[in-house]
Amino acid sequence: MDEIVKKLAGVGFPAVVLLIAMATTGLTGAAAITAALAMLGPGGMIGGIVLLGIIGLASDALTKYGLEAVLTGVYKERLSKGENKLNLCREIDNLPISKELKLILKDSIGC
Repeated sequence: MDEIVKKLAGVGFPAVVLLIAMATTGLTGAAAITAALAMLGPGGMIGGIVLLGIIGLASDALTKYGLEAVLTGVYKERLSKGENKLNLCREIDNLPISKELKLILKDSIGC
């Protein structure tokens, strides 16, 4: 088991997500992997694989820069791509984050 734990730890957080998804399927072996990947993302198994990649990138970015910087960057980028400022402000209002962080995000895009 030590060797498996070392390999999974090398992959990081996406491995934890996949393990939890596999455990919730009630299946074993390849069927558990297939079902877990299909359950994780839109588009079936391929969507699940893509989602695991995105989770890896997101967890790496959070580790390097912190939540405030990543969210600020995401909302500034979405605004520059032409998304409606009012819709982004409403979206920020509904995020499960602190009021302080909501104010910082709104200020960064000019709400």
